[in-house]
Amino acid sequence: RRATVRSAVRVLLTGAAGFIGTRIGAQLSAAGHEVVGVDVMLPAAHGDGAQPPPDVRLLDVRDADAVAEALRGVDVVCHQAAVVGAGVNAADAPSYGSHNDFATTVLLAEMYAAGCRRLVLASSMVVYGQGRYGCPQHGIVDPVPRRRADLDAGVFDHRCPVGDEPVDWVLVDEDAPLRPRSLYAASKVAQEHYALAWAESTGGAVVALRYHNVYGPGMPRDTPYSGVAAIFRSSLEKGDAPKVFEDGGQMRDFVHVDDIAAANVAATAATGAGAAGFDAYNVCSGRPVSILDVASALCDARGGISPAVTGQYRSGDVRHIVADPAKAAQRLGFRAAVDPGTGLREFADAPLRG
Repeated sequence: RRATVRSAVRVLLTGAAGFIGTRIGAQLSAAGHEVVGVDVMLPAAHGDGAQPPPDVRLLDVRDADAVAEALRGVDVVCHQAAVVGAGVNAADAPSYGSHNDFATTVLLAEMYAAGCRRLVLASSMVVYGQGRYGCPQHGIVDPVPRRRADLDAGVFDHRCPVGDEPVDWVLVDEDAPLRPRSLYAASKVAQEHYALAWAESTGGAVVALRYHNVYGPGMPRDTPYSGVAAIFRSSLEKGDAPKVFEDGGQMRDFVHVDDIAAANVAATAATGAGAAGFDAYNVCSGRPVSILDVASALCDARGGISPAVTGQYRSGDVRHIVADPAKAAQRLGFRAAVDPGTGLREFADAPLRG
């Protein structure tokens, strides 16, 4: 899983105190890089009044002067800082636009001024929208939104927009259209577009890593940053059965946080040695699992309780989204090391944050 480091560099790591950022910082340091960690310590991610650890500086990426100072002597920026979650309603849009998009434009401008031309950007599977589907009669299709009558009747899979046949998921590769369906997704697409334009105008090198469902020790509990695996874990700790929406057949790719960190180490190396331009990669396990399988693995590991498949649905939920890991393996040399079956069983008793 770990990339071979060609030469040690000084890395500015934003979001360094977060669940993912902490693991990235540790692996970058273990690989011999010098890490300059910064974090704004948003209460939604860290809790009210939280202070950064001793090796992380309190910094808001929207503050150009502070970013300029932090960039002194930096070779590569690993940009993890972001507001995540789908957003409650349209009133949340300014928060995403400010912390994700505006902050990224400030960072890119200050990188240009500092002569730093290497960026690793945390992106997300949410840029793909509802994923990719195949019809046995019509090939790859973009299905229409699921009908409420079907959902009420317990028919959860999409239908072909041409002949109304049921369709099934296929692997999403990096050439799939970007079709954001949430405020968070829209902000991630914007970050990628700003980074692409910056690379074109400066000759810089950008590697955008599209994380799939991240889990692992230290994951926040009961926050917008939690994710479904931590939500299931929290239910089990309370003695409650994890509630699984729809029929539990929703397919996802769950990737361990240590694999996410390893991908960042590989991407840091990939921005060097004369690299230029923008490229995006799925960061995933390559071993799809259903949401019911995730809940069942956690329940089995802890014992004494089973998931509750509710049949309920939430408007706008994505039915299936499963990534193709081939490009990252071929070009970054990254392959996830943690099998979701093993990782999820270990996660059942792993410590959570908050």
